[in-house]
Order: sequence, then C-alpha cells, then structure tokens
Amino acid sequence: MVINLDAELETAVNAEASREGVAPEELVLKVLRTQLLSTSPLEPRDDWERDLLQSAKPWGVSLPNSALSSEGLYD
Repeated sequence: MVINLDAELETAVNAEASREGVAPEELVLKVLRTQLLSTSPLEPRDDWERDLLQSAKPWGVSLPNSALSSEGLYD
C-alpha cells in the first residue's frame, strides 16, 4: 500500500519521527496500530486519569425521560 501525504502532513510526520528517534514509516505504523487496532478506547495515562475513569463508572441509576423536561424538574 502506498499512501501519499500532503506537504504539511509529511512535515509533521518527519518532525515527530525525528523527536522520537524513529523512521517516519515506523511512526506512521505505530500511529495506525494505536488508532485502528486499539481494543480499549480509553487508556489512562497516569494515576489521576485511572482514578477519574474508575469513579465515572455507571452505577445503574437512570432518570426517567419525564425528569429531564422542565416540568419534570418540579415534580
């Protein structure tokens, strides 16, 4: 497969690859694998994000549709 990049994207790929010390092709493959083959949509990057994601789990509470209307707020 051959993918043609515009000049702006090619410059960005080359700059990031240089920062990471890898070949541009290797960087593009890494990005594609991360974006397309990722099994978990949200991976915490640190303890703070891990704690935040754990506290955001659904607890089984659901409001009825009537409670979301302006009239339902006063019932």
